[in-house]
Amino acid sequence: MTATVAVIGLGAMGLPIARHLLAAGLTVTVRDLDVTVTEAVRGLGARVSTSAADAAKEADAVAIFVPTDRDVLDVCLGQSGVLAGVRGGAVVLLCSSLRPETCAKVAAAAPPGVDVLDAALTGGVRGAEEGVVNLLVGGDAEVLDRVRPLLEPWTSAVHHLGPLGAGQVGKTANNLVHWPQICAITEALELARRGGVDVPVLRRALMDGPTDSRTLRELEQMRLTWHAKDLANTAELANEVGLDIPIARTARQVMRGITAADVARLLTGGPLHGPDHMESR
Repeated sequence: MTATVAVIGLGAMGLPIARHLLAAGLTVTVRDLDVTVTEAVRGLGARVSTSAADAAKEADAVAIFVPTDRDVLDVCLGQSGVLAGVRGGAVVLLCSSLRPETCAKVAAAAPPGVDVLDAALTGGVRGAEEGVVNLLVGGDAEVLDRVRPLLEPWTSAVHHLGPLGAGQVGKTANNLVHWPQICAITEALELARRGGVDVPVLRRALMDGPTDSRTLRELEQMRLTWHAKDLANTAELANEVGLDIPIARTARQVMRGITAADVARLLTGGPLHGPDHMESR
């Protein structure tokens, strides 16, 4: 495959995806502030750029994996941003979890001939590492079809949900399922533990019933980061569309009091909260 993909942001998602692109034989340019990470990827064959504009200048697609809306605007706009260097015919993929209006700002600033898609990822870090990301995309369907071959090395499914911003709405809906599900599972297992049932035994039993889910099966692998941002975005969207979402409000409160250490202890038969736990709800 003779195509070039620029990867901006080599964090927990961007780094493994860059590796999959390189393994597929694509030309990959990267940009990240962490020199140690960029040098490691250079060793795999990537070209390391000194700015987002430089990374984008020869790319057929630019995939952006930075954490926040502000970060996305910073790497896209300005004299050294992606849009200052990207060439006509290229596609900019906004892969972070964003507000739809952020996607619209980037698209409005894009030069003629440059298309923007919001391409929100689900599947987490494990999905990125295994190359099985589920992608929720908003934007022009024909543009998406054009870049599908560049998505294949790191995705298991690509869903076109509608116009620009629809992918982010879909990701927000995904998050409204994801975080409350974690709350429900941990509370259910803690309830059973206090009732005298062995948690690992019960968990295996639940996997054989209608409550089975990927979340239940992979709970100990989840980092439990970004719940505050995700659920804040959910609340903002719900307010915009006039929907009351009490489950999201509850999850937002409950998740403040659950850590990865809590979950690890619970899944091995211990109490959800240790003796040093301070109620933060």
